[in-house]
Amino acid sequence: MTRFLIDTDTAGDDVTSLLFALRWPGVTLEAVTVVAGNVYLEQAVTNALLTVEVAGRSEIPVFAGCDEPLSRPLVTAHYVHGSDGMGESTFPPPSKQAQREHAVDAIVECANRYPDDLEIIAQGPLTNIARALSIDPELGRKVARLWIMGGANNSLGNITPAAEFNFYVDPEAAHAVLRGRFEAVIVPWDVCVRDGTLLAEELAPVVEMDSMLSRFYFAVNRSAWDFMREHPKGPGVDGVSHPDSLMMAMAIDPSVIAASGRYFVDVECAGELTRGYSSVDLMGFTDQPPNAEIVLRADKERFTEMLIQMLATG
Repeated sequence: MTRFLIDTDTAGDDVTSLLFALRWPGVTLEAVTVVAGNVYLEQAVTNALLTVEVAGRSEIPVFAGCDEPLSRPLVTAHYVHGSDGMGESTFPPPSKQAQREHAVDAIVECANRYPDDLEIIAQGPLTNIARALSIDPELGRKVARLWIMGGANNSLGNITPAAEFNFYVDPEAAHAVLRGRFEAVIVPWDVCVRDGTLLAEELAPVVEMDSMLSRFYFAVNRSAWDFMREHPKGPGVDGVSHPDSLMMAMAIDPSVIAASGRYFVDVECAGELTRGYSSVDLMGFTDQPPNAEIVLRADKERFTEMLIQMLATG
């Protein structure tokens, strides 16, 4: 049995990814750990608790983690996801609270409880994972697979020309995790924006189904959709991007990965212009052994089918 733990900075598409793990048949979600990133930690925890509740899975424990990067001030993405990270939806507060245990300790405990059977879905800055690795240096060998939504494969970033948001927020954490001997799969921003952005006409079946989950999906992604369409720093397309849920779909169904390759990847921490840049050594210039599988293309049609199927479940 494959068991998942999702580490998230819950806002927008993080919610859709959580819904996949909470609603897809046969998926075992052991825990949700939360990190500051898209929004401040307290709000991200609230959003995770609310999503678990909406999905009808309140038995899934939620753990609050690190409220700032390893060594830098926090940068957020409120300008994309709204002040609440949920499309300014003003949902009522969740009925449950987070567990008392810290998310970092929960990650270590879960990996030790299910050695070689736990897959971690890391869809925010990697601060919690790096802290867990510092507590247990053997963590990478115990986790079956670490999925990372982060970086850009020699491509334009989404917060600076050089960097994708998650790696930019905490590059030191990303650098440490990529040297942590994990069986890592990286889903970079370039793949997410090319193969995980669904335009308005592609989302028409979700509009038509008018289910509880589809209405929740559109509410939490409202601000992100506006950003994609109208914001000067957005791509100017009428649609919604799905970086985190695209990765979760790959973890559930590996056929969503259309092409991938193993390469050495590192992250720039010191550059003034290139903070958070992910160096993917496609040509073997560094003579370093590969430390990650990099997704190169995704099956957009299969992902779209899965999204529609999942949102129709409730």
